[in-house]
Amino acid sequence: MSKFENDKVIPRYMAIAVVLTIIGLAVIGKAFYIMTAKKQYWTEVADRLKKDSVSVKPKRGNILSSDGQLMASSIPEYKIYMDFQAGGKEKDSIWEEKIDSICMGLHEIFPQQSAEEFKKHLEEGRKHVNKNGSVGAKHWPIWPHRIDYNTYTEVKQLPLFRMSKYKSGFHEEEYNARRRPFGSLAVRTIGSMFGAKDSARQGLELAYDSVLRGTPGLTNRRKILNKYMNIPVTLPIDGYDIVTTIDVNMQDLAERAVIDELKLIGGDLGVAILMEVKTGDIKAIVNMTRCADGEYREIKNNAVSDLREPGSVFKTASILVALDDGVVDTTYRVETGCGVWPMHGREMKDHNWRRGGYGNISLPRILEVSSNIGVSRIIDEKYGRHPEKYIEGLYRTGIAADLKLPIKGYARPHIRMPQKDKYGHWTNWSMTALPWMSIGYETQIPPISTVTFYNAIANDGIMMRPRFVKSIMKDGKVIAEIPPEKVMERRIAKPQTIKTMQTILEHVVSQGLGRKAGSRMFKVAGKTGTAQIAEGGGYKTGVVKYWLSFAGFFPADNPRYTCIVCLKKTGLPASGGGMSGVVFHHIAEGVMARNLRLSVKDAHDTASISIPDVKDGNIFDANYVLRHLGIKTNQEWSGSYAKGNPIWGKAERQNTQVALRKMEVNKNIAPDVTDMGAKDAVFLLESQGLKVKLHGRGKVKKQSYPAGKQVVKGSECILILE
Repeated sequence: MSKFENDKVIPRYMAIAVVLTIIGLAVIGKAFYIMTAKKQYWTEVADRLKKDSVSVKPKRGNILSSDGQLMASSIPEYKIYMDFQAGGKEKDSIWEEKIDSICMGLHEIFPQQSAEEFKKHLEEGRKHVNKNGSVGAKHWPIWPHRIDYNTYTEVKQLPLFRMSKYKSGFHEEEYNARRRPFGSLAVRTIGSMFGAKDSARQGLELAYDSVLRGTPGLTNRRKILNKYMNIPVTLPIDGYDIVTTIDVNMQDLAERAVIDELKLIGGDLGVAILMEVKTGDIKAIVNMTRCADGEYREIKNNAVSDLREPGSVFKTASILVALDDGVVDTTYRVETGCGVWPMHGREMKDHNWRRGGYGNISLPRILEVSSNIGVSRIIDEKYGRHPEKYIEGLYRTGIAADLKLPIKGYARPHIRMPQKDKYGHWTNWSMTALPWMSIGYETQIPPISTVTFYNAIANDGIMMRPRFVKSIMKDGKVIAEIPPEKVMERRIAKPQTIKTMQTILEHVVSQGLGRKAGSRMFKVAGKTGTAQIAEGGGYKTGVVKYWLSFAGFFPADNPRYTCIVCLKKTGLPASGGGMSGVVFHHIAEGVMARNLRLSVKDAHDTASISIPDVKDGNIFDANYVLRHLGIKTNQEWSGSYAKGNPIWGKAERQNTQVALRKMEVNKNIAPDVTDMGAKDAVFLLESQGLKVKLHGRGKVKKQSYPAGKQVVKGSECILILE
């Protein structure tokens, strides 16, 4: 017999089932209602609580010099905004109470704008009417420019701003800003970024953008306990570092040598390229253009992009072809007359034609004195009937080769090949084309191609492709090597021809027109060049400008470096050897001096003053040298340069020692850089946000931006050196 009374229990279960069914139907109905009628509302609520697939920017890789110094690096920068709709009544009450102190704090951080101006600007954003009718801008800029991290943290400490952005409305946009610790050094080669887009613009930044930029990550954002949390989906992969071939010191040396000569001659443009012979590594590349204010800056990468008639530096290629083809040898002589020679209805002139010319001279002497008549007569007489053989010879030397450089704007050389129609008539050639082409006209060659050609001569005929990047790194480890590469497997000429040309080019410097490029300390080989540039109507009716060149290598007996210097100037005097050769001389001697491996103890001369005159600046470096010279120092400082923090201070020579005293350097306060060396002074001032210009050489004797003054970022400071 059942213990349950079915007539009583079953109705109860039925009642429960009915109630549950009604509840279930109500839940389903409510869900249907939410999914249809209230869909838009709850979708908006969900969107406020979560955000899927938010892109996370990776950190862009660094660009390093050949010895590992930072030439371009990414640091965070911020643009700051207010959302006046965030926070509700609580935020509004705090705002009313703290607005004056907020604006005063902003003025102290950004002194360019008064507290009253800040207040007016922010109140305008607070009262702004949006398109949907709501009042209060959601993304109102507090300051129109990007700020660094330190400035951002200062702003974040102001009243109200220190609260969470969902309560205060204060928020920011973060950017990966590119900074160059060495300022404008090699700026066109290193490249730059489009600031607003954080995308590569030019130079190595653009060429290796796929390596440097990294891979973005993804994250989902969820609101949990009234706080937003990021839930990573895919972590960003930071960009790789690239190690360039640029040597910072060589680059600085080359830039200063070019600028000094440009100022002296009133030049319009200066180019210099320093290449390592065995590897093709570009150790320095300079492109200086005179701007409207009279200063010289890198505006365009002329070294790789400018197609110009090279002038007399091209004569080396012409003579190399003739020697390699065996149509002449070093005993061959040419009659140049009194310096004027008729060439197919036009007059060919040597530069000394007013002084009677060179008469009958040998082939080596033709290059030593850069005789236009001598070179053009050889090429015209030996190749006049078959000019294509001469052009084929030029192609064989590699001077017209496509170097396939990664730099945007690179222009390959243009040397035209003679062509005939079906009737045997020249279609792109004249009788004067060959003689004038042989001396560097009617061709277009960028400086990078010319220096590569001369480098091949220095390298016993092996032409190396210019290399700008030698390795790719990640977290301090080399990921990929970019080895030196030949432009072509064969040599540009027979070994004996190369040896002959090396000797002739050394004689150009030792006993020819290239004397000013030479050195008393080591042998130099090279060739001068002076070419007219037709602008504004041609050679005769327009303004005559000159393209002055010197291309060569050093030491001539064991070549290590090849260099080309090109200067553009208006009017006479104009001399490739006397102007470009001087720059070459300064670069060559500076580079060779750096490579001397002498002990620092050798600098201690008992016959000289025992206590040296020490420049102010990084006293850690000064202490290192003094200690190795055996000179005592009074050390009133502490710190470690190895951690990347220079120790700035003053040095005072005393009777038996040098007193080194640390100098306090405050953020946003202009430091006193008098008596510092130019390098330390520029580094310190630019790190404070000032733009520095130098006049003179030696120690800093005067600074235009007063020490102790609040720094207005971007202001100019002129340093007078003596």
